[in-house]
Amino acid sequence: MEAFKALCSRVAKDFMTEWNEERTDYKNILEVQKRAIIGYRKEVAYFKEKIRRLVQRYGAEGTFYPTWYTSLEDGIYHENWGLAGAAEWFTAPYADSSSAKIIGDRIYFLEQGRMRLMPQTMDSSRREQLVRAFLLLSPGERMDKEFHELYLLDGTRITVFRGDMVKGEQDVIIFRRYTVPNYTFEEQADRGTIPREAIPLFQTMVEAGFNVVFTGPVRSAKTTFLSTWQRYEDPCLEGVMVETDPEIPLHKLMPGAPLVQILADGERLDGISKNLLRSDADYLILAEARDGIALETGIRMAGKGTRRMKMTFHLRDPQEFPYDAAWEIVKTRGGTLGETARKVAGSFDYIFHFAQRPDLQQKKLRGIYQVSLRRESGEIRVDPLCLYDFAEDRWRFRYLFDPEKQAIAREGAPGSERKMEELLRALARQFPMKDPEKGGTYGRTEDLPGSGSLVSAAVPLRSRADPLRTS
Repeated sequence: MEAFKALCSRVAKDFMTEWNEERTDYKNILEVQKRAIIGYRKEVAYFKEKIRRLVQRYGAEGTFYPTWYTSLEDGIYHENWGLAGAAEWFTAPYADSSSAKIIGDRIYFLEQGRMRLMPQTMDSSRREQLVRAFLLLSPGERMDKEFHELYLLDGTRITVFRGDMVKGEQDVIIFRRYTVPNYTFEEQADRGTIPREAIPLFQTMVEAGFNVVFTGPVRSAKTTFLSTWQRYEDPCLEGVMVETDPEIPLHKLMPGAPLVQILADGERLDGISKNLLRSDADYLILAEARDGIALETGIRMAGKGTRRMKMTFHLRDPQEFPYDAAWEIVKTRGGTLGETARKVAGSFDYIFHFAQRPDLQQKKLRGIYQVSLRRESGEIRVDPLCLYDFAEDRWRFRYLFDPEKQAIAREGAPGSERKMEELLRALARQFPMKDPEKGGTYGRTEDLPGSGSLVSAAVPLRSRADPLRTS
C-alpha cells in the first residue's frame, strides 16, 4: 500500500510540473477535473491516459493497488482527483446499490437493504478535497456553507453535511441514485416488489386515469413505482411534473411526450402555483409532496377536475393519509382539519403503500387502499383492497369498487370500468383477503357484491373532531 501511495504522490507532482511547464491555464485544468468527476468519458480518459504513460515511464506497472479499484491507473486517478475509495460504488458489482455514505473516515455501501462498512477509508483532508471538487459542479455554491446538494451526470444525488451541522470530524457525504434499469411492472414483479398477477389491474388503473398517491417511508420504492406507473401513461397527453430535486428523468422515460418538468418547492412553488392552476396540462405529477404548499396545489388542481394526478408522500399509516395531508395544508394555509381532510379524500382515488420487509432484503407493495368521500354525510373512508401478508409472503385481495370510481373509469377510458371490475373479482377469488369482522376470507361468491356496491364490512376511518379554525 505504501508503494501505491508513493506512486500516487509522484504522479500528482509530475502532473503539476507538466502543467506548469506547459503554462496550462489552471482554470482549464479545474474544468477538465470537474467534467471528469461529473462523468464525462473524454475527460476521465484524459487523466487515465496521462497516468498510464507516466507509470510506464517509471517502470511501475507492477505496483500493487487496492482491490477496490479496477486498475492501477484507475486507482491513481481516483486517489488524486476522483472519488477516492467511494469510486468502487460506481462499478458494475454495485450497480444495484441505491446508496453509499461517507461518515467521517468510514465508507458504507448499501447491499441487500443494509449499509455495509467497506475496508477503504477517507481521511479529512481527502474528504475536504472531494467536497471542493463537487462544488465545481455548481459554481454558485459557497465553500463555507454547511449543507450542499449536487448531481452527477448519471443523476446520482450528492448530499453533504459539514461544519457545525455535524460532530467533529464526522462530516457526511451521501450518494443516492435510482437503480431500476427498466421501468415496467414486469421488472417490479421480478424484484418481488409487486404481485405479478395484479399487473393487468395496474395497467387498467393507469388507463382509467385515477388520481393516485404512493406512500411509505424513505427507500421504500415510492418514486420508483411512480416512475413505473408514469411509463404506462398516454404519451400524447400533456403533463407537468413538479420536483424538489431532479430525480425522475421523464424526458428519458417518455421521449417525445409533451411533458414539462419544473424544479420548485416552498416559496418558489407558491410563486408559480397560480400558473400551474391556469395551465392546460392534462395531469400533474407531484414527485414528492413535502409541504402544505405542494399538497394544496395538488388539491386545487384536482378541484378543477384534473385527473391522472400522481404524487408521493412520506407516510407511515396510509389510512391516515387524508388527515396527515390536511394537517400539512392547515399548518401552511389555515382552515379546519376536518374540512381540509374531506377535500383531500375527494381529490384522490387510490393509495399505494410501500415498505421494506423486516429483514430489509426487499421492498414490497404493502397495500392498496381505495379513498372515498361520502358526499352526503362527509364520511371519509380509506379501505384496503389489497394487503401484503409478511408472514406468508403473499398478497391478498378483496373486491372493492365504489360507484364514484366506476364512473371515473367509465369516463377516463371506455371499457376500463368493466375490465377493472372483472380483474378485481378474479383477484379476490384467487387470493382472498381475510375478513376481520366476519371471520374467514373475502372472495367467496356470496361475499362479492354486485356492480356499484361497497363491501359491507368496509370500516370507515375513525372520526375526529375538527380543531379550531387556524389563520
